[in-house]
Amino acid sequence: MEDRTLAFARNVRGFVRGLKRSLSNTEDGKQLIRASGSVGANYIEANEALSKKDFVMRIKICRKEAKEARYWLRLVDADEGGQSSRIREELIRESTELMNIFGAILEKSR
Repeated sequence: MEDRTLAFARNVRGFVRGLKRSLSNTEDGKQLIRASGSVGANYIEANEALSKKDFVMRIKICRKEAKEARYWLRLVDADEGGQSSRIREELIRESTELMNIFGAILEKSR
């Protein structure tokens, strides 16, 4: 999962670099980059958790950040029908899968 969350964050960064320049894309892109990186960073923290309660909290944060990244992905202005639109849809699918994985981890942790 560490490699997968790292790949997600890297792919998001590549996607943001390819977006057309506008004030909204700049601001939304910053939020998207923060959220996507936070998914993996919190997963690493969860793996180093000091207690089960700490682990569960970090995994909840991972799920929350993946959900937030999906929100920002939906909000950025990508060229509809073009390459960036296809990449965005792939990233939305990946963020949804990550949310589901973290949700399953939470269920098994209870």
